[in-house]
Amino acid sequence: MSTPSTIAIDGPAASGKSTLGQMLAHHLGYLYFDTGVLYRALTYVALKGQLDLASGPSLANLAGTTLFTVLPPTVADGRQYTVIADGEDITWMLRSAQVERHVSQVSSHPRVREILQEQQRQIGHAGHVVMAGRDIGVVVMPDADLKIYLDASVEERAQRRTSELRDQGRAVEYAEVLNDLIRRDARDAQNTFRAADAVALSTEGRSPEQLVHDILYLTGMVEKSSG
Repeated sequence: MSTPSTIAIDGPAASGKSTLGQMLAHHLGYLYFDTGVLYRALTYVALKGQLDLASGPSLANLAGTTLFTVLPPTVADGRQYTVIADGEDITWMLRSAQVERHVSQVSSHPRVREILQEQQRQIGHAGHVVMAGRDIGVVVMPDADLKIYLDASVEERAQRRTSELRDQGRAVEYAEVLNDLIRRDARDAQNTFRAADAVALSTEGRSPEQLVHDILYLTGMVEKSSG
């Protein structure tokens, strides 16, 4: 196949979507777009404006009237992308504990999801983008040129997430993270996050570099690895 202009990467929590998506986008010279950043961006703007996060109509109105822009990194400070809301660079605010605490509530409103999914779709249709999330190939970009579904055992995903959180300076225990992922998997079981035409790749025991090679092989850009 020719080099895909839109690549969708789906998978359960802590399956490695972000790391792989960023590396693949860098290799191709594409925009890396973690679709969850729009929910985080809306959460930050809503908190800043002291909106009632239980009010779906208020949040939907905010989502529809705020101009969110996602760009390749504009500052060499380790960011994966730059997120702008009405002209303000809010990239690093999106990982604050307050946003982390409230983003699930904001994203639970159906109309909010509809509006932000349409914005995600517009970014995807601009092309030259690697999109990572939970429902990209099924809901947001069912017409993506290439769809990847990453997976790994819940134990490996828990180990990965524990390491990530500890690297961020957060004191967490493996058992706590494991139980949280088990609960999330059970909650998500009713939803379909894997497109029928997605290529399934296991991250079990494979490095991000090996997975990037696997995907590039699928596009015919490199030869098959013996590893």
